[in-house]
Amino acid sequence: MPRRSIWKGSFVDAFLLRMKKKRDPLFNRKIWSRRSSISPEFVDCSVRIYNGKTPVRCKITEGKVGHKFGEFASTRKRRPSRTNIGPGRKKGKK
Repeated sequence: MPRRSIWKGSFVDAFLLRMKKKRDPLFNRKIWSRRSSISPEFVDCSVRIYNGKTPVRCKITEGKVGHKFGEFASTRKRRPSRTNIGPGRKKGKK
């Protein structure tokens, strides 16, 4: 996957730029912009990232800086494997 040019800088949505300036209401704010990069100003904040259905709570740490918000809110539902479902119907004729 091609990366963004260095001279352009990382992409951050305009709404998030306004949110960073205020800094106080950053805790438990909902973020719909999954394509925005996480900047160092968001470290130690708890945000809720929208995954298409419900917001997922995420704590921003130093290791997440430079990644996108969408990487930390899975859009796919986890399904258990067939062996872990438990006892079901017996196979064969009734």
